[in-house]
Amino acid sequence: MHATPRAEHRAWTWQGSASPLALKLQHVSVPVPAAGQVLVRNVAIGLNPVDWKVLGGALVDWRPGHVPGVDGAGEVIALGAGVSEDWLGRRVAWHTSLHRDGSFAEHSVVDARALLRMPDALDFETAASFPCPALTAWLAIEKVPVRPGQPLLISGAGGAVGQYLVQLAAARGFVVTAMANARHGDRLRALGAADCIGGPLADADAWTGGRRYYAVIDAVSGDHAARMAGALRANGHLVCVQDRVTQWPCDPFGLTLSMHEVALGALHQHGDDEAWLLLRTAGEQMLAALAHARLQPQERVVRPFEALAQFLDDLRLRNFGGKPVVRVR
Repeated sequence: MHATPRAEHRAWTWQGSASPLALKLQHVSVPVPAAGQVLVRNVAIGLNPVDWKVLGGALVDWRPGHVPGVDGAGEVIALGAGVSEDWLGRRVAWHTSLHRDGSFAEHSVVDARALLRMPDALDFETAASFPCPALTAWLAIEKVPVRPGQPLLISGAGGAVGQYLVQLAAARGFVVTAMANARHGDRLRALGAADCIGGPLADADAWTGGRRYYAVIDAVSGDHAARMAGALRANGHLVCVQDRVTQWPCDPFGLTLSMHEVALGALHQHGDDEAWLLLRTAGEQMLAALAHARLQPQERVVRPFEALAQFLDDLRLRNFGGKPVVRVR
């Protein structure tokens, strides 16, 4: 391992509260990478809804002092055993597990297999905004067999995952309908949606538009996805990005729908090297597309590291539009 330049750094730590405002900015020891890991000096941090949702503790087994956060971008400054020297000094974006210290710090330890090499032309803030929403979108669209010209509906298309889903689906030749608040319509059409319809559906609503879609990718909730099943043709595909559908939405041997769930974090617990190679390859291709404006990121809203806790609470309260990114340095 190469020596780290500092013994301590600043990190936002969890103190047991579900409130983002209870996060505490502390000076703590710089972590040391173990075998197969690297130490990244963070330049920017991407904030995601999961970052505040997880603070209640129901999804994780944290102790006070844990550093939250899953997305970041920066420079590799130290290597654990078994990691190629080629990584040292590289500019990288990354996504890490909820079950280890994360990105809300000046430095983070990351598995080498989860690193995404950044193109020289791409800035750190855009790269930090990328991993969770874009890799989730890629996992979701990969669930659907490619059939150019087939109609595909994306519900909850106005968010960060939808930003990438619309573009990835259109690039594969699907005729995309985006379901989102009307204020997102012009942006989603510019990204490749052939049509935009209002949504999400109210709790009491059932789909009344007829069974006309080959696939539906839902980024709202498991319950919403179940209601969206009424939009599918026979042998269609229902992909649930948020939560999962708890009951099969059709009778046996009827519509014969296929159902899929998506969870990027599952790879950290169950993914083998081959699965990570596929994801990393796709991620680096998309980063290159971002660098050359062939793929459009969500508009970024940037605030300083010292404002992270308030920024995360503003995300929880939906006090702004766009993708939140924290500038570390």
